[in-house]
Amino acid sequence: MLTDRQRHEAAELLRSAEHGVTPIAPLTEAFPGIGTEDAYEIQLVNIRHRLAAGAEVRGHKVGLSSPVMQRMMGVDEPDYGHLLHDMELRPHDAVSVARYCHPRVEVEVGFVLGDDLPGETCTPADVLAATERVVPALELIDSRIRDWRITIADTIADNASSAGYVIGEGRDPRELDLRAIDARLTADGGLLAEGRSDAVLGDPARSVAWLARTVARFGVPLKKGHVVLPGSCTRAVDVAAGATFTAEFTGLGSVSLSFI
Repeated sequence: MLTDRQRHEAAELLRSAEHGVTPIAPLTEAFPGIGTEDAYEIQLVNIRHRLAAGAEVRGHKVGLSSPVMQRMMGVDEPDYGHLLHDMELRPHDAVSVARYCHPRVEVEVGFVLGDDLPGETCTPADVLAATERVVPALELIDSRIRDWRITIADTIADNASSAGYVIGEGRDPRELDLRAIDARLTADGGLLAEGRSDAVLGDPARSVAWLARTVARFGVPLKKGHVVLPGSCTRAVDVAAGATFTAEFTGLGSVSLSFI
């Protein structure tokens, strides 16, 4: 366990890395005793800092939602981060790669809530009942840790490596089998990655329910209007200036993001 002072020091290191677009060494090197609880507290220090400066919470993201990634990180459950209003990206606005340390994109079936979710009792059925629409989404991830040399504590402290997101129009979730949506990621016509929605805990609605139960323990509700990104259907792909990435989903549509 870290002291409160150490947690604030770690948060400041991450803030400086993000603002200066200068990645740092893993926090596990500077703070050898760091654990998961410390990491979430460090994340919250920086979220509160951004909220005090005028940012607004627009939702949450779930990471490590596939068994492969969990084994790689040595954990048995996902992690989560916050989506803020200044992380929203628009499909027709080109994004500058220079704003980020080492950006990548992930393909996700996003959820837009039409009602508040229950907390510690939340089930996938509750998620479907409360979801206004599921949407094609691309999450822009970035690590303020040098060369993506991250442990679970590093990525949690770093807001689950989240940096931005873009969503499309989407559909009513009751019109789709959310476990069987095929997803493709292309860049300028070339196929980069493909997968299926059941790569996310077998059902992305399960991931959203896990999130609702988990954040409820900290007094955090998932509210009407929030966007939830439940985890990637495919591997993450490095971003390059000049590329336009498009995520295509069977029965759900597509969404694109361009970089300069």
